[in-house]
Amino acid sequence: MIVESFVAFGATSNGLFDTLSKLLGLSIGFIVAFLVIFWISLIIWTFRDIRARTQDFTLQIAATLLVAVFFIGGLFIYLILRPRQTLAEIYERQLEEESLLAEMTERQTCNNCHARIESDFQICPSCGQKLKRPCPKCERLLELRWAFCPYCATNLAPGPMQAMPGMPAMQGGPGVPMSGQIGGNRY
Repeated sequence: MIVESFVAFGATSNGLFDTLSKLLGLSIGFIVAFLVIFWISLIIWTFRDIRARTQDFTLQIAATLLVAVFFIGGLFIYLILRPRQTLAEIYERQLEEESLLAEMTERQTCNNCHARIESDFQICPSCGQKLKRPCPKCERLLELRWAFCPYCATNLAPGPMQAMPGMPAMQGGPGVPMSGQIGGNRY
């Protein structure tokens, strides 16, 4: 009887041992499969990430190989050494800078107090400096230095013609003869 129980116990222990070894083999298989899939995923992620950060092909290959060879240690090294910004972030920052630069160059300021003014202001709202004047005929805003309205061709110079640089000043006005003209002096 004792012998039979030892034989029965040996048979059940062999069955139990076989079952445990099969479960252990299956568990190890799942762990190895998970690690292989995780390793391949890290390689793919690294390749995509480095492509988004640089256009240098050799750097892309080197980073991918670093993770492929050294696994998680290579990933940590890559995360420490990778470029901080993606190409898209660099492009956005450049667009922002260009936009700010364009806004600064388009910004108009008062010649007197340097306050920000708009193109349709007649006077500076800060200091009262006259910036533009309306045309007497078409009422469009004109620069102060203009002698003619470019929109309706109105002469803006009242009375005598103003001297232009490099030209001799004309004497008299409309209806007043210039000295040295035929007909002499009226007085």
